Amino acid sequence: MFLGMEWYWWIVLVIAVGVLIPLKLKFMHEWSKRRQEKKKEQRGKWGDEE
Repeated sequence: MFLGMEWYWWIVLVIAVGVLIPLKLKFMHEWSKRRQEKKKEQRGKWGDEE
């Protein structure tokens, strides 16, 4: 088969990529939102809002 892998390994690989990419995107979105909240919290906390 292609690159020495059997057909069923390609199915497993496609399913794994199909699940992991959306999870990574969701994690990056949540992480970015959390960083923004921490930045806002620090500005208000120290009184150096611009």
